[in-house]
Amino acid sequence: MPFDLAIFKEAAKALEEEKSDTFTSLYGSSASLLFSVLSPACLLLCTSEETAMELYSDTMFWSKLLEVDPPVLIQPEGSPERLKGITGLYTSHRGKIIASVEAARSSLWQSKDFPLLGMSKAEGADRDEVIRELYGMGYISVPVVSTPGEISIRGGILDIFSPDSEYPVRVEFFGDEIESLRFFDVDTQLSVKEIEEVWICPAMEPEEGPDLIALLHDRRLILYEPDDIRRHYPGLDELLGDRKTVSFTALPLEGEGHNCRVSSIGGLGLLRDERKTVEDFISQVNLLRKTYFIVMVCSSEGQAKRLKDLFAEQNSDVALSGNHILNETYSPLMTIGELNAGFAYQDVIVLAGTDIFGRRPAFKSIKKSKVSALISSIEDFKEGDYLVHVEHGIGKFLGIRKERIGGYEDDFITIEYLGGDKLFVPLERINCIQKFHAPENVHPKVDRMGGKTWEKTRQKVQKKIKDMAENLLKIYAGRTAAEGIAFSEDTELHREFDGFFAYEETPDQLTSINEIKRDMEQPVPMDRLLCGDVGYGKTEVVMRACFKAAYDSKQAAVLVPTTILAEQHYETFTSRFSAFPIKIDFLSRFKSREEQKQTLKSLAEGGVDIIIGTHKLLGKEVRFFDLGLLVIDEEHKFGVAHKEKMKSLKSNVDVLTLSATPIPRTLHMALSGIRGMSTIETPPEDRLAVKSMVARFTPTIIKEALQHELDRGGQAFFVHNRIHDIYETANFLRVLVPGAKIGVAHGQMNEKELEAVMHKFFHKETNVLVSTAIIGSGLDIPSANTIIINRADRFGLADLYQLRGRVGRSNVRAYAYFLIPGEDMITEQARKKLQAIQELGYLGAGFRLALKDLEIRGAGNLLGAEQSGHIEAVGFDMYMEMLESAVSELKGEKTTPAIESILDFKVTAIVSEKYIEDPETRLSIYRKIASAKDVKSLKRLLDELKDRFGPPPEETERLIQIMELKVMAMKLLITKIENISGKIKMLFAPETAVVPQQLFDLHTTRKGRIKFLPEGGIELNLTGKPWDKIFSELTGVMKELGCDEEI
Repeated sequence: MPFDLAIFKEAAKALEEEKSDTFTSLYGSSASLLFSVLSPACLLLCTSEETAMELYSDTMFWSKLLEVDPPVLIQPEGSPERLKGITGLYTSHRGKIIASVEAARSSLWQSKDFPLLGMSKAEGADRDEVIRELYGMGYISVPVVSTPGEISIRGGILDIFSPDSEYPVRVEFFGDEIESLRFFDVDTQLSVKEIEEVWICPAMEPEEGPDLIALLHDRRLILYEPDDIRRHYPGLDELLGDRKTVSFTALPLEGEGHNCRVSSIGGLGLLRDERKTVEDFISQVNLLRKTYFIVMVCSSEGQAKRLKDLFAEQNSDVALSGNHILNETYSPLMTIGELNAGFAYQDVIVLAGTDIFGRRPAFKSIKKSKVSALISSIEDFKEGDYLVHVEHGIGKFLGIRKERIGGYEDDFITIEYLGGDKLFVPLERINCIQKFHAPENVHPKVDRMGGKTWEKTRQKVQKKIKDMAENLLKIYAGRTAAEGIAFSEDTELHREFDGFFAYEETPDQLTSINEIKRDMEQPVPMDRLLCGDVGYGKTEVVMRACFKAAYDSKQAAVLVPTTILAEQHYETFTSRFSAFPIKIDFLSRFKSREEQKQTLKSLAEGGVDIIIGTHKLLGKEVRFFDLGLLVIDEEHKFGVAHKEKMKSLKSNVDVLTLSATPIPRTLHMALSGIRGMSTIETPPEDRLAVKSMVARFTPTIIKEALQHELDRGGQAFFVHNRIHDIYETANFLRVLVPGAKIGVAHGQMNEKELEAVMHKFFHKETNVLVSTAIIGSGLDIPSANTIIINRADRFGLADLYQLRGRVGRSNVRAYAYFLIPGEDMITEQARKKLQAIQELGYLGAGFRLALKDLEIRGAGNLLGAEQSGHIEAVGFDMYMEMLESAVSELKGEKTTPAIESILDFKVTAIVSEKYIEDPETRLSIYRKIASAKDVKSLKRLLDELKDRFGPPPEETERLIQIMELKVMAMKLLITKIENISGKIKMLFAPETAVVPQQLFDLHTTRKGRIKFLPEGGIELNLTGKPWDKIFSELTGVMKELGCDEEI
């Protein structure tokens, strides 16, 4: 009983012979299967971008199975992927195009005018001509390439990030020849693959030209669900003119067109809402396999393995096939791919992962940067930034200054202190300096160089940090001594619950789940913090922990700061636990008194396994039957009295605290062993990235934005951060968009009033929420996909990042409008901020700065208000160093004294401006050189320099060699190495591990060239030797003194 495609081939034949122009009963993803079977030269139009994405995903799956060319997806203007699709349209011979009507209406090039730049090693190219062409194609020049549409020019090396490519390309010219072409990684800037040729697509679109429908005038035009399209685009027939069209629809439409005889799988007992347990599903598959060929499409290997395990537990078998299911006869069969919905026809049933597991996979196995990696790149300083010097305190960075000392050149960091005093710090000592990070809009007080204020501040902060760390250690010791609940290890039922998670877990999620379960199985009370932004998958981690508690007949309480969140969690938990006999309930103001009374009674008698609620759960009337797990979401949002009540609940139960604000890795490390911390850093895949735009405040833009959202049945936020005229703004919007149902929310409303407004918006009783910035966190409303932020120039970057994060939480294109007055009415600082806002959609500087500020907030939330003040006093990085040191000391850990070896060879050792022109990039390289911990890192850095900038000049190679010597000197606790007229003086710290015998052996092997110094060191005579000989001799000496660094 094979997978028979006869009915689809029959329909394709009818279409191509023009026997019918309407094809009905195309349920689920069967329309994509028919589209894949068709011969090329087709354009498929649909209503919305999300539908286009689903059709594209399904068609990709079927095209792979049928071994035909995949389609090209054209996305709307402003989408990061649009240019990639357009390039595919012009360059490939694939004839099948998928687009929404919106995407099809934007201007394109005439086929003959499409700008495409080709380069190959074989043919070579003129560098200057290539750069001119790239500027003409819309590329912009930057020091370091990080986003599509950028180029970076460094002498004979040219980096280009083409929008249609996963990786940017690095071109190395030598005259008119191309010596090397290679792809490189954006995060590391290192080459990953050599190539022979490359094609570069444009980085901008034409202002005018034919639209997609006109450009592809000779292609067959298919309308997917034409009635939907006409409902959303009344002018469609006028747009198409007398163009012939073909219709695909899921409707049966008796007597109309060609009936494809495909049916829904509803009624077969296979869908989530048709069955109660996993056993029901497997039993139904076993029953149907006798008469149907059943194919189950899993979104990942992990999902397929879970499904196979579930079948095995019920003593049933299922086979896993590759891309050859058309030739298979065994049923049921599993294959891996992306399919959005199943269908049935004749004796075949196709099940998508959503049919089996309930929801569409949200995470893909695509390359993603972790948040911590992104943030590290903003540590480099720019002129005007505040810096913290370990000894002298806070000053202003004036730039890099070149000085000639004793006949050789060196680069110095210039810091200005109070009164105009300047400090010049050699760049190899850059590790003594940190960028001053504090919450946004906190401006530090500049210190006086050599003054006592900085030292007093440091000592005060150090004492407070030590007090806090001692307190944390006491709490930790108290919990580890207390008797807690040792939950049982996972069983088959736990694995079954895990198996019905519809998503592919990210590595961070799995790590967090394992850490929490391991803590719960210990006989001491758990106290763990779980960090991760909204949408990163914390809720699933919590549900696994709650299931573990309920399985052992213990109750779990989930405490959230708002009633909206309580309702959202209740709905999510109820859906997720639907196949398991676990009773879930919630407690909030929106339940009647009688309902609340019944919930409390059931909770006290053990009738509720998992209770979700606001601070009402902390009321005196609340009694638990047997509480085992307490989950607290955003603890810092609760008041002092509530926190005191939490303490009494925490005494001997397992506690899991959640934070949507990222916690810095440095803080995580500093508190390791005191507070259990788990972090989820992997962002969810942005299938439809939020389209962000900065615009002037005009009624036209606001009306168009809101009307577009309301026309597609969505909801919108309008953020107006001034309470005194917020109601006037709401009235202005009512007049502007008469169809809008508007609610108003702000922080001065009483709690009940505010909750009522939010409740109406959550339940879609209103569709536009005019609000202050209070919506910045804790809201997850998938149907709200437009946000308009008035006077965006008055917000901090992190606030804008969080506000923008309120939209784009579903499969629908989201829009963020940052409104400003005329540019002449905003400050220069605000103008720079707005440039950064434009980058919030990418992993650009704005995104990174926002994340850094959020990390500082996260640290403040965790450590409390007093410690936030100390962070502001000394800067975030200095605070973290002091905290780590205090914790380490209190734990009794032995630390080797840090020795900063001073090396003075009287030679020029710099990263010159000729080699790396951009000052920020040069400073970044200096930081990398200075922070290298071993010789291997420096060797890798040398390779990076060659890769990114070409062969380094002598003075740069010399700098790296000096740093290699410094790394070895610090390992041996050598305080100073100095060249005095060819005689190399080497002084040792009293704590050095070098023993007298090693020095005597050295004296023996180098007779006449070494003498001992009374101040505790040696002098090596290398008079007249060139630098390479000096370097070689000194590395040999340090190896003989016991340095185990690989040279």
